[in-house]
Amino acid sequence: MLRIDELRIIARVARMYYEWDMRQSEIAHQLELSQATVSRLLSKSKEEGIIRININVPKGVYTEIEETLVKKYALRDAIVVDTMDKDEKMIQRDLGAAAAYYLESSIRPNEILGISSWSATLLTMVDALHPLPKKPGVKVVQILGGVGNPSVEAHATQLTSRMARLVNGEAVYLPITGIVSTEAARDVLLSDASVQPAISLFDHVTTALVGIGAIDPSPLIAQSGNIFSNEENRLLRENKAVGDILLRFYDLDGKLVHTGLENRVISMSLDQLRKVNRAIGIAGGERKYAGILGALRGKWINILITDCFTAKKLAKE
Repeated sequence: MLRIDELRIIARVARMYYEWDMRQSEIAHQLELSQATVSRLLSKSKEEGIIRININVPKGVYTEIEETLVKKYALRDAIVVDTMDKDEKMIQRDLGAAAAYYLESSIRPNEILGISSWSATLLTMVDALHPLPKKPGVKVVQILGGVGNPSVEAHATQLTSRMARLVNGEAVYLPITGIVSTEAARDVLLSDASVQPAISLFDHVTTALVGIGAIDPSPLIAQSGNIFSNEENRLLRENKAVGDILLRFYDLDGKLVHTGLENRVISMSLDQLRKVNRAIGIAGGERKYAGILGALRGKWINILITDCFTAKKLAKE
C-alpha cells in the first residue's frame, strides 16, 4: 500500500493535469519533478482509483455495436448511422450523408476511388458531398458498367462526374452496359479501347464505394435495364443467391453463386474488390439484410456503413 505522502503527490499531479489542464512539462517545472516522474504518477493515479475515466457516449452514437461488428466480421471499420425510420428512402438518405462525411475526412492524395453505378444510396452520398480542397493524383473510376436506359443513364454519369468534380479529381468512365446478352459479347466489349482506361485501374483502386443489392432489384437499377430476366432471377434463387455487389451474386455464407450469368457482367470482380485497401459497402434496411450479411461473411467488404436497426440485428446474428 502506498504511503499517504505519495498518495498526496499523486492526487496533486492528477488535479493539475485533469482539472487545471496543465501540460506534463508545466507540472514538472512547477513541482520540480522530471517529466518521466509526472507521467509515472499519472499512471499511478489510475491504478489507485484516484482517477476514473468514464466515457459518456452521446445519444445516437453506437460505438459498442460498431466495435462488435468489427470484431465479429473482421472489419477494418463499421459506421452505424442513427436513423429514426425504417423507410428505405430515409435510410438511404441518412447513410448517404454519413458516407459523404466519412469520405470527406479520409480521402488522400493519389487516391483512386472506385464507385459503383446504379446505387440510389451512393447517389445520396454524392448529393451530400461538400467540395474538397484539391489533392494531387485523385481519380474517380466507374467499376460497374454505366450505360443503360437513356432516361436514367444520367444517374450513373452523375455519380462519377459530380463526385470527381467535388473531390477535385479526374473522372474515368466505363462507357458500357452492366449486363450484356452473352459471354462472347462481353469479351468483345471488354477488348474495346474505350473501356480500357477504366478496366486498367480496377487493380489499382485504393477506396471502393459499393452498394449491396438484394435479389429483387432496386427501382433505380430496374429502370436502368441492367437486370436479369425473371427466369434468370429464378435461377439465382434456386442457387440460393441472397444479394449482390457489382451485379456479382453470392449466397448467405458469402460464397459466389455460379450460374453462368456472372460471365455476362461487366464490372470489377469481387476478388479484385476484396484486395482493395478500403472496400466500403453502404447499405441498410430490411430488404437488404440477407445481402449485407452474405457480404460480411464472404469478406467482400472491409468497411460497412449501415443503419442502427440493421446493425443491431447483425450484431446478434
